[in-house]
Amino acid sequence: MRFQGFRLCLGLLFISINAEFMDDSVEMEDFDENSEETDENELSSEIKYKTPQPVGEVYFTETFDSGRLAGWVLSKAKKDDTDAEISIYDGRWEIEELKENRIPGDRGLVLKSRAKHHAISAVLAKPFIFGDKPLVVQYEVNFQDGIDCGGAYIKLLADTDGLNLENFYDKTSYTIMFGPDKCGEDYKLHFIFRHKHPKTGVFEEKHAKPPDVDLKRFFTDRKTHLYTLVMNPDDTFEVLIDQIVVNKGSLLEDVVPPINPPKEIEDPSDKKPDDWDERAKIPDASAVKPEDWNEDMDGEWEAPHISNPACRIGCGEWSPPMIDNPKYKGIWRPPMIDNPNYQGIWSPRKIPNPDYFEDNHPFLLTSFRALGLELWSMTSDIYFDNFIICSEKEVADRWAADGWAVKILIENANEKKYDEDVDFKKLDICKPQTKGALEQEVREEKAALEKPADLEEERKQSDGEIVEKEEEGEPEEKSEEEIEIIEGQEEGNKSNKSGSEDEMKEADESTGSGDGPIKSVRKRRVRKE
Repeated sequence: MRFQGFRLCLGLLFISINAEFMDDSVEMEDFDENSEETDENELSSEIKYKTPQPVGEVYFTETFDSGRLAGWVLSKAKKDDTDAEISIYDGRWEIEELKENRIPGDRGLVLKSRAKHHAISAVLAKPFIFGDKPLVVQYEVNFQDGIDCGGAYIKLLADTDGLNLENFYDKTSYTIMFGPDKCGEDYKLHFIFRHKHPKTGVFEEKHAKPPDVDLKRFFTDRKTHLYTLVMNPDDTFEVLIDQIVVNKGSLLEDVVPPINPPKEIEDPSDKKPDDWDERAKIPDASAVKPEDWNEDMDGEWEAPHISNPACRIGCGEWSPPMIDNPKYKGIWRPPMIDNPNYQGIWSPRKIPNPDYFEDNHPFLLTSFRALGLELWSMTSDIYFDNFIICSEKEVADRWAADGWAVKILIENANEKKYDEDVDFKKLDICKPQTKGALEQEVREEKAALEKPADLEEERKQSDGEIVEKEEEGEPEEKSEEEIEIIEGQEEGNKSNKSGSEDEMKEADESTGSGDGPIKSVRKRRVRKE
């Protein structure tokens, strides 16, 4: 009786401790789930967002915070040389908040359709005329779902008499094209301007050299990035991402093709003379083949032979195998000498370039009076926000501080919170466990319950006490109190066994194959009556 009572008390104590641990685990899990849902909203509500207001002279600004596309015109044009089904600019645009790291009150223009042409544009407050003031163009982009193939660049539409925003399409005349573009593994940041030939009047695209930085992360990290272009009256330019210069140079020297054409060109009417000798070396006609020179003779032609299927070991007259001739010198050829008649590689003669010009001030481009987005993408939900066109970098910086910087503050804070949550969960796990380790833990728990009985047996044997076996026959009658104690013990063992089975089941689910470490917090199921 004393032994059974001791074992029962120990079992009830273990069950009580196990139940408290399971209750604590459930409360911790509930806290984690709720915190994950509310952390971002609580953080966003702590920051008071206010729509950016431009300070200084600006030519164009747009925040989309009003929720309306006031002043923006959707294109009704069709692309040329394209099937009618896909030539229409029927891609959908919406004004929405960011999917992640959203800020109450902050909205942007979102490209919503996949594999469709999109075109939308708006007129500037006044045309930008290139003169003695810099040009600063700035806006935000967020590839919310990443990007497979598509662009997020803008076009500054030329100030022409025929400009009609409802007819805006890919061939509409523009002055500058700027922004990110990607297809496959080719990540680009365009800066293209159209330069007018002063003699012919033909416009030619000039492409700035590519940046020397890896652009991939700006397309893949799903964060809001700030793109800025600065063109100066001294014919220099800078391209910035997130207010860091990634490309800079001269409009005269760092664009392809060059602004100024060559002074001379090849004469298209010139032809190579028939007797022009381009051979730098010729055989030595005075050379004589040595008398002891050994050559392989070709002999008469014979049809090619195939293996005789009847000969597995060999057929015909046996002959020894062939080996390399140690005296073989190859086919004799006379040595090569310099060609006394060599005239070099022929090329057409040069003549003055009739279209030559020299433009030492390419900054003076064609003025523009509208901003447009003419895009095609295989990925939707590309987010645009906070456009500004001005002449002072300080004005654009202030605009960025009131808009883009707030987004970055939210993103960084949420990222830090996420890292802290991950570190907390790692501490809660303590150490990696495997299925085998969990099974060993359960066996040790069971052994702990049986250990006092084993110690009692050893103590009795060491003291010389003889444990008498109960005689066979009818079991001894037990009092009501003893029966209640035994039933409590069985209930405790049954509950403990069931709890261990639940633990093993949860361990199997969390470990998968059982060979690797558990990555998630170990959960214990609370059994409710």
